[in-house]
Amino acid sequence: MTTESSDAVRSDFFEKVTGRAEFISDLTLPGMLQGRVLRSPIPHGFIKSIDVSAALEMEGVVTVLTGADLVGLDANWGLFLKDRPVIAVDRVRYVGEPVAMVAAIDERTAEEALELIQIDYEPLPFVTDASEAMGKDAPLLHDEHRTLKDFYFKGEAKPVPGTNIYQNYRYEHGDVEKAFVEADRCFEDEFDFPMVFHYAMEPHCVVASFGEDGLTVWSCGQSPTAVQKVLARIFNLPLARVRVLSPYVGGGFGGKASVKIDPLVAALAWKARRPVRVCLSISESMLTARRLSARVSIKTAVRNDGTLLGKSVRVIMNGGAYADTGPAVAIKAANRAIGPYHFPNLRLESLAVYTNTVPGAAFRSIGGPQAVWATESQMDIIATTLGLDPVEFRYHNMLKRGEHVRPDLRPIDVDMAEAMGLASQAMSRLEAGAPGLRLSNGTALGVSDPGILPVASLMLRLKIDGSVLVVCNSVEIGQGVREVLRRLAAEHLHQKPSAVSVLTPDTATAPFDWGTGASRSSLMMGMAIEDAARDIRRQLCEVAAIVLGVDPSTVDLRDGGVVAGDRFVTFMELLHAYYGIDSGEIVAIGRISPHSRDGNLALAPLFWETAAGRCAVELDEDTGEIRVRRYVSVADIGRVVNRAGAEGQDEGAAIMGLGHALSEELLYSDGQPINATMIDYHVPTIDEVPDVFATILIENRDGPGPGGMRGMGEGAILPMAPAIANALAAGFGIRVRELPLTPERVWRALQAKKGA
Repeated sequence: MTTESSDAVRSDFFEKVTGRAEFISDLTLPGMLQGRVLRSPIPHGFIKSIDVSAALEMEGVVTVLTGADLVGLDANWGLFLKDRPVIAVDRVRYVGEPVAMVAAIDERTAEEALELIQIDYEPLPFVTDASEAMGKDAPLLHDEHRTLKDFYFKGEAKPVPGTNIYQNYRYEHGDVEKAFVEADRCFEDEFDFPMVFHYAMEPHCVVASFGEDGLTVWSCGQSPTAVQKVLARIFNLPLARVRVLSPYVGGGFGGKASVKIDPLVAALAWKARRPVRVCLSISESMLTARRLSARVSIKTAVRNDGTLLGKSVRVIMNGGAYADTGPAVAIKAANRAIGPYHFPNLRLESLAVYTNTVPGAAFRSIGGPQAVWATESQMDIIATTLGLDPVEFRYHNMLKRGEHVRPDLRPIDVDMAEAMGLASQAMSRLEAGAPGLRLSNGTALGVSDPGILPVASLMLRLKIDGSVLVVCNSVEIGQGVREVLRRLAAEHLHQKPSAVSVLTPDTATAPFDWGTGASRSSLMMGMAIEDAARDIRRQLCEVAAIVLGVDPSTVDLRDGGVVAGDRFVTFMELLHAYYGIDSGEIVAIGRISPHSRDGNLALAPLFWETAAGRCAVELDEDTGEIRVRRYVSVADIGRVVNRAGAEGQDEGAAIMGLGHALSEELLYSDGQPINATMIDYHVPTIDEVPDVFATILIENRDGPGPGGMRGMGEGAILPMAPAIANALAAGFGIRVRELPLTPERVWRALQAKKGA
């Protein structure tokens, strides 16, 4: 057994395993108070009165915040629609909505004070099902739709006035109705995908402090500049007076993307005029954000030989009480329902709908699992009905590299046939090594158009001693981005990784970046590093030309210094001679925009994130319990920078897919979430992970990033659920169209088959 060198080990490992890594819950400020949240117990209603007097009289309580305190502030915010109050003002729209907050000397005092707050509600009719919320008699959650264009995401929502529909997305090419008429067969199927909780190890936690220099927030958010922008609008502050820092974050998966509880905590600090920390419990985080559930209806036209002629997709998404990033999720769900197949005729419709439930939000591969669950399940249905092998059926209709998923999008830039072939070959090898088990195989593919805005910047600072600082707003949420950036900076400056440090994101010092998510950070920041490193090299060559009297074109970087011809000079020697003192640095900003690379980054998507999955499942037909015994995941990521990190991201995404495939579902009854606790909501444990898990990373070095890399980390979540369902259908003759595939649901399908 060999030990990796220190340069090969992730730079944050030692901090985390020794407990030295600081998360927001570790932060303490002088005079800091602890905040707790009082939440609505009803799904919909008017707030008739709030009496906080008893809570204010309690010893140790400093202040109580309610909606009445926000007069004078721009207290409604949003990302696509300005529909969300900082704290409920006169109405609540879901169980768990913040209604009051207490700031006290400790959490226990704040928690006890919550019980003294008296609130009188007038209940209103409520709706928790998206289809019912679209009905003409459904209660309206919002009286108007105030859209925001290009606020933080490109584009805007398209709500339907007088309804609960806050996004109405449509796309069409070809003649779909003609394809249905001319087809030999048309297949119509409907699939359901549940509400799912992100379940990050660290619940939401924020510290906020107002001072003479403005507002400072320590945020668990994945998008510091989004938090900064929203807070600046709410409190009418210049962006330069809102500082957001993002230390280590204990997982996000989209549940901490954009903006979540930051306005709430900042408002409490604003009223208290002292620093405040609010750390939610897991149950409270479950009442903060979740994945949008969906019903996906697909009609597909096909010839008897298996040629796909046309497809119509209709997605209805349950977006919860506030829009959050739901409008973007709805668009991506429509696009990701197409699959890596050639459809000359295509129609997409995707609706996101308000309901009296926890607000839907971004979640790993937004809209992707919902869409791919439906599309890849139906692909097997079609193949089986036509008497075709499902894998061969996919090959027959597969897009080739350079062909279009949609004419208005960038051509697909990977070979999906190669990925599917590698998955099948790997599973065959696994089967050959363990004969005798009765297992059923299933395959599924996923392609997604990452919602990446090509807007990123960072700073590189080369110190006189040869050490390098990477200053950026990419948040380390456990995915290993700091290590990737460390290695890329070292590579492009020809230095050892141990010479490079990546600083904690801080909007006061780091240049603007759009955010951490959508498989973008390593790619976009890597491209910015390329840009900044070029400038560092240019400056060093100019300095060397002056100091050494050489042609700048003869100068190159080496570990610890520069070389000109056969002469090596350390950075210390070079900069000392240039500045005249034993101090100094070279600084460069790397910027990426839609105009970079001769405008080639403007066309979406910047790359296609893809995945192929093949599983081997075992089924207990007496109980309906499924065990995934073997799983193969294939991803084309262009180039691997940190192999252990890349494999971990791929495996983590797949196991997250295993969760919504087999057990995860946030349930509602009579307007109440009934399993929003760690006990009642089941995520996969180590006992449920496949016995054998093979990860294959394709490296063709043909992506847009440094060395041909692509973004990755989300794709592997896509194939898991449909692959399992396809294995059930192939091996046991049951087709389940609703997730999760719980033992009861599977057992009932088996009984229905026997009865038939």
